[in-house]
Amino acid sequence: MRLRKFRIPHEILFLIEKIEKSGKKAYIVGGAVRDYLLGRSIANDFDIATDASPQEIIRLFNRVVPTGIKHGTVTVLIGEHSVEVTTFRVDKGYSDSRRPDTVEFTPNLIEDLSRRDFTMNSIAYDASEANLIDPFNGQSDIARKIIRTVGNPLERFSEDGLRPLRAVRFASQLGFSIHEDTLAAIPVCMEAFKKVSWERIRDELIKILLSPVPSVGLRLLESTRLMEHALPELLPGRNCLQKGMHVYDVLDHSFLTVDSCKPDLELRLAALFHDAGKPFVKSSDEYGIPTFYNHDKKSTELAVQALRRLKFPNDCIDTVCHLIALHMFHYEDNWTDAAVRRFIAKAGEQYLERLFLLRLADGSATTGIPADPRSLVPFRKRIDAILAEQSALQLKDLKISGNDLIDIGIPKGPVIGRILNELLETVLDDPAQNNRETLVKIAMGLKSKYL
Repeated sequence: MRLRKFRIPHEILFLIEKIEKSGKKAYIVGGAVRDYLLGRSIANDFDIATDASPQEIIRLFNRVVPTGIKHGTVTVLIGEHSVEVTTFRVDKGYSDSRRPDTVEFTPNLIEDLSRRDFTMNSIAYDASEANLIDPFNGQSDIARKIIRTVGNPLERFSEDGLRPLRAVRFASQLGFSIHEDTLAAIPVCMEAFKKVSWERIRDELIKILLSPVPSVGLRLLESTRLMEHALPELLPGRNCLQKGMHVYDVLDHSFLTVDSCKPDLELRLAALFHDAGKPFVKSSDEYGIPTFYNHDKKSTELAVQALRRLKFPNDCIDTVCHLIALHMFHYEDNWTDAAVRRFIAKAGEQYLERLFLLRLADGSATTGIPADPRSLVPFRKRIDAILAEQSALQLKDLKISGNDLIDIGIPKGPVIGRILNELLETVLDDPAQNNRETLVKIAMGLKSKYL
């Protein structure tokens, strides 16, 4: 593999030089070396392996955080960089299938590299000599685009239950294949995987969903059985046929919908779950054609269930579910302006672009042919025209408030909200009604209806 110049920030070089001037060695390891060999741009994420002890590193640098000192790791804050510096070590025992029970420091770099997950991540770079140390042929596997564990895959995966999911994530991110022995070991190590925290599983799933072709990782999740634990809500979609214009079953359709979306996490999550409810509501009409009435509601329920389990933030869950709930919209030219206003009010102006993108992705994944974005142009023009009018679309846009209703004798309580909603419906039908005097008269007429 032909090497290019490894551009290392001067702060990282300074850190390495300072360690080596103290009589110790320091090497760049991990993702930065892998990305360098792949010719990818390297982020400011550098990890250093050294034979210096954590205490020696603390003495050498002014700003050091003992982030994992039990396992030999400290974080050196230097310039704008937070650099993890870890003493060469050998791990002993993994009773929780995540972290070593104990570690033993070693002066041997090769022993340290041997405890790492994949060959492509077990390469060290000696900056002072501009030399790579690659005892497990990681460069060869990178050149061949292969993900392979260091040593026995069953041992590596049993040590750390997150590693199987990391293998799938790297395959999805990098476009690599997983070596057959490594791939075969993944379903065997399910019990170790089940011990991993939901937060860590979530973080890996996010990286899969934001990868260039997410379906690569999603299919691997299914074939390795990791999906049974991580995303079981999706599996009933396999072999759930849809017929009509649909070329694929529900699960493949969902995977391809994700692929067809831009790398926006909430949009891709909505794409992943938008049809998850179909197998649960599937029925047939009088001609034997499959129907899926209210699948959007069931899909929303399943998305909430999965995303809460995976500890996604509430605002993310709310956005995803809102997109799923409205993904079935069907515009026709005979819609009145009031109907368009109601659609905008229900969808929320801030969600319109994502809804359109989800609709197009859904269409693309139905036939396997990219949907024509021009199909939504007429609806976009109608929406733009309505928005340009700046008419009332939400309660906050009304020229009357709850306090105004109280002033005209309507008591505090739920009735205030009911009347405001009716006033909004009036204004959505006819924006000219949105003036205080008119709304007060209408509210007075509604007063007797509710009191």
